[in-house]
Amino acid sequence: MSPETVLKVLIVDDEPLARERLRTLLGDLAVQLPSTVVGEAANGLQALAVLREQAVDVILADIRMPGMDGIELAGHLGSMPKPPAVIFTTAYDNYAVQAFDLNALDYLLKPVRAQRLLTALQKVRQSPPPSAALLGEIGQQVRGGGRSHLACHERGRLLLVPVPEILYLKADLKYVVAHTRERDYLLDDTLTHLEAEFPERFIRLHRAVLVARDALAGVERAADDDAEAYGWALLRDLPDRLPISRRQWGPVKAVLQG
Repeated sequence: MSPETVLKVLIVDDEPLARERLRTLLGDLAVQLPSTVVGEAANGLQALAVLREQAVDVILADIRMPGMDGIELAGHLGSMPKPPAVIFTTAYDNYAVQAFDLNALDYLLKPVRAQRLLTALQKVRQSPPPSAALLGEIGQQVRGGGRSHLACHERGRLLLVPVPEILYLKADLKYVVAHTRERDYLLDDTLTHLEAEFPERFIRLHRAVLVARDALAGVERAADDDAEAYGWALLRDLPDRLPISRRQWGPVKAVLQG
């Protein structure tokens, strides 16, 4: 990116006044660093919708937002072929600031100051975006839980799968298939990673299957000559039966009894 290039900026914040302040500051800095605001969004989901229609160089993203926070947004961007840079804005604790200082392109403490914004934007031309994996790990620490959506790349599009809609996850060669009531999605995640990220949401049935705890309706023992499973999990309002290994039989029954 040449020094004369006008930066295309997307502002993401659930507070309208915060978005307005960033617009004003960008206007004030136009002589030193030309930029144009190509869109605004109130959360990560809206931001991804904008990005499907508009090319962006840098996103100014609040950290804590309803629906999808800034860290999760940045994690999804990390899987794009040419992701925009992300600069976080935050009014929150020092722990989060230290984490972003190590792993993000930059962060801005609210209220954002013009000189700090200029310094952060100047890094866009020099620094690669942070990795999705690092942002995912930080996000779990800051928000105290896993992502709200999982990413599915399908025919050049990024589809977002709401985690509460996933009934079970099944390993299929190098992919994981997320099953919802409407359809299936191929994910790039591993079962091991998803199990660690969502321990309260999913329980392992088998080396190749995780199931949502609230989707379990019951279990039944497999026939003695059934080589595929020690038992079968029954799902609420679905005909699907999922295999349970001998090792997981006890933990699964405990979930149903609890």
